[in-house]
Amino acid sequence: MFLCVIFTQNGLFSRNKDLYWAQVLNSLLSTPYATAQMETALIPGLSRSDEGRKADEPCTIVIFGASGDLTVRKLIPALFHLYKDGQMPEPFRVVGFARRDKTDASWREEMKAGIERFSRSSEVNAAQWEAFSKNLFYHRGDLTDAEAYASLGTCLAEFDNEQLANNLIFYLAISPSLFGDVVDHLHETKLLHRWEEGDQFWQRVVVEKPFGHDLRSARDLNARLVKHARERQILRIDHYLGKETVQNIMMFRFSNAIFEQLWHREAIEHVQITVSEDIGVGSRGGYFEEAGTMRDMMQNHLLQILSLVAMEPPPSLAAEDIRNEKVKALKSIRPMTPEAVAQQVVRGQYFAGTVNGENRTGYRQEEKVNPESNVETYAALKLFIDNWRWSGVPFYLRTGKNLPLRASEVRVQFRPTPSVLFAAQGNLDLDRNALTLRLQPDEGISLRFNGKVPGTTIATRPVRMHFGYDAEFGAYTPEAYERLLLEAMAGDATLFIRRDEVETAWQFIDAIRAGWGGEVLSNREFYAAGTWGPEAAEDLLAQDGHVWHNPQPAK
Repeated sequence: MFLCVIFTQNGLFSRNKDLYWAQVLNSLLSTPYATAQMETALIPGLSRSDEGRKADEPCTIVIFGASGDLTVRKLIPALFHLYKDGQMPEPFRVVGFARRDKTDASWREEMKAGIERFSRSSEVNAAQWEAFSKNLFYHRGDLTDAEAYASLGTCLAEFDNEQLANNLIFYLAISPSLFGDVVDHLHETKLLHRWEEGDQFWQRVVVEKPFGHDLRSARDLNARLVKHARERQILRIDHYLGKETVQNIMMFRFSNAIFEQLWHREAIEHVQITVSEDIGVGSRGGYFEEAGTMRDMMQNHLLQILSLVAMEPPPSLAAEDIRNEKVKALKSIRPMTPEAVAQQVVRGQYFAGTVNGENRTGYRQEEKVNPESNVETYAALKLFIDNWRWSGVPFYLRTGKNLPLRASEVRVQFRPTPSVLFAAQGNLDLDRNALTLRLQPDEGISLRFNGKVPGTTIATRPVRMHFGYDAEFGAYTPEAYERLLLEAMAGDATLFIRRDEVETAWQFIDAIRAGWGGEVLSNREFYAAGTWGPEAAEDLLAQDGHVWHNPQPAK
């Protein structure tokens, strides 16, 4: 049921009496957002909690790009750990699709070696691997060859279970330029069906970032993806949303009165979000020349974290309710004018330096990089969210490569207390309270506040209360891809990005890139590998009387 009530200057208006307003209503209903909402409303059970979770049905996961790094480093290790923990549906199958000439046996051996090298538990129990590997199959085919999809259908039909042949997850661990072609071929060979109410079986398409390289390409890609599948069948992955601490942001905010009542402009001075990497571009120079840090990291990871930190409480934990609030937060970001870009955005590029005792070359000396490149390997920006909760509160976001360490964290800086009470003690150093959410590594939450130093004099020192996942729960935190794959099999879209989220983020990023206008980097925008970024980034906060809080090494 969709109810639309329109108020005009003359009072309540009946759309049945006027063709114009009927057209307005039709326009509203035809937007991607409204369509996604209505589709979701027709489909029960999209969201679940761990207590009353929807039972996972037997299914087959088809991985396009089975020979790639993502498959061997993340996907197969994640599926293996889910199997070890008893969380895979019974039965299940995994089919690797790639053009290299391999057998089931040889692909299984490659995947085993990947688990031993990259998984969170490098020791592979022989009996567990034997049982798991029987569910792995390899299918040779070219992504552009229609016949390869037909033979894939034949392969799936040979499974001795109707659900295995028809409940399908197509994981596109491939170049985004091929997403549309693969979906077209899947539809043509009747492997991918547009979901209709009452369908016995289901198919889902999982896509990795980047979702386009600007707003226009993202819209084109989204339109092509939903040509043969409904929005709820498209699961756009940002692995940051699978991290335990990121998921805990909502729980931390909305279940604890002591924090939720302070989560607004009256109590918070500013917020910092840092995602730092201690590696350079390496062999990805060609890709990075096209993308840059703003497209590669800021458009997705950092804006997704921002949306969770800034969103309003959703009416429920249903997937669409949560994603609605995230979109509202993103749409509330103040647009970037060229003048704002000049004042509030800093880009940077690393030159030769030392990271963790290792000498690193400059970006312009990396493989497949233009020796005169102006592509940013670092970006920092100040933005504002123009809504009631956050009006006037600056959010500072930064990310970069070849920084001193790998870390992701959110720091909430609270406003200072009035100094009247302690004015007579002029030497007191009262630190401003701060809350830090560490997303990786050493996942946890820390609260910084003032305490009196023991003794006869009045002296204070900042102290810290810390919650760490390992210390509190005594177990290793699962990898992000484990949770994301589990949710994909269950059909829960909560941790995946909706179409309007992607497009809203691109609209913001495009304005920044347009504001740069092809200008060359200045001397103050370069930084040595192993430092925390260019001088211009320090000035960005200094002009507001703030400083960056640099993450500390994991303990």
